[in-house]
Amino acid sequence: MNSKVSETIREMTFNALLAALYVVFTLVVSPIAFNAIQFRLSELFVLFCFFNKRYTIGLTLGCLIANIFSPLGVLDIAFGTSATLLACIGIMFCKHLVVAIWFPIVINATLVAAELYILGEPYWWSFMWVAIGEFAVMVVAYIVFFILRKNQAFFRAIRATQNTEFKF
Repeated sequence: MNSKVSETIREMTFNALLAALYVVFTLVVSPIAFNAIQFRLSELFVLFCFFNKRYTIGLTLGCLIANIFSPLGVLDIAFGTSATLLACIGIMFCKHLVVAIWFPIVINATLVAAELYILGEPYWWSFMWVAIGEFAVMVVAYIVFFILRKNQAFFRAIRATQNTEFKF
């Protein structure tokens, strides 16, 4: 098998793995992964886009699949998946991890609060709770990736193509 085909297969495999992990990590905490007060641990995976922008595909697909199981129905599929896609796009162009974590916080809080507002929930109340949950997950994700920043084996394993020398 030539190296280009092999690389494509590896990339597809890692995207499939990220999608599956996103789904599993969402569904394991499903009572707190949906609605206004949410703590979606799976969101920590979006920071993989900081190191390789091609993982946006797997993460968006994983969010879409997870949201199929949402009690909020088709609105969550549309709003939640769009939020993850937009957050990943913002993250993949960041050069500082401390800035990158704000994309999922702000985008998820804005779009999910809009979704919940359509469903009859107060916008700013929903915005606040979604932002708090996302902030908590991003702090955990930041700490994990900050600790891993000096581990070259980690960067090779995730096939990092950018931001391998970040400082904070």
